This record gives sequence, structure tokens and C-alpha cells, in this order.
Amino acid sequence: MEFQDISLIKGYHAHVYFDEASFEQAKVLCEEAGKLFRVTVGRMHRKPVGPHPSWSCQLAFDRSEYASLLSWLTLNRKGLTILIHPLTGDDLKDHTDCASWMGEPQTLNLDVLRA
Repeated sequence: MEFQDISLIKGYHAHVYFDEASFEQAKVLCEEAGKLFRVTVGRMHRKPVGPHPSWSCQLAFDRSEYASLLSWLTLNRKGLTILIHPLTGDDLKDHTDCASWMGEPQTLNLDVLRA
């Protein structure tokens, strides 16, 4: 078995999924993450964007924030679904083989990543 070096990971994204009913909850969660951690908080997309089948907000962060941010999200997501994936330069693999989920996994539109 061949192992890959973690230096391939240049950062991470956590995509917080929401709908109309959970918009405010997701907004507050993302804003608070931005205050507490070194993360870049993206826009609150009220439509599916890229491979994401639901409305979402992206949290971009470095490897150094991984354990703390994900621990905090675990305790504070309150039912929201979150996709976490590394940034290695292989978008398809990052969103599939290397991805993890908090909450109910969703089916991504992988055709966007294959283009």
C-alpha cells in the first residue's frame, strides 16, 4: 500500500448546508466560526453552487485549524449538514474519496468537477 504525504493538503473547506428554515442558524454559525477561528467565511449561497446540491456557505481554513474548528462545529452545528474536504488540487477526489460529513451526506453534482 502506498501512502500519500499530508503536505499534499494545502487547506480545507467546510461547506455548511442550509435551507430557508435554517438560513439564520447557518449564518450565525458561520459568522461565529469566523470570529473564533482563522477561517475565511464565504457568501451565504441561496441556491446550489458548484457540486453542492443545497444552499451553502463555505468556510476555508488551513491545516492548523482543522482539529479545533471541526471539534467546535461538531458541538455547535445543531443538525446542520456539513461537508469537509481537503484542497489537494484534485477536486473530484477531494469531494469524494477524501471528504467527510457531519450530518446527513448529500449527493453531490460530480459532473461539475469532471469538466
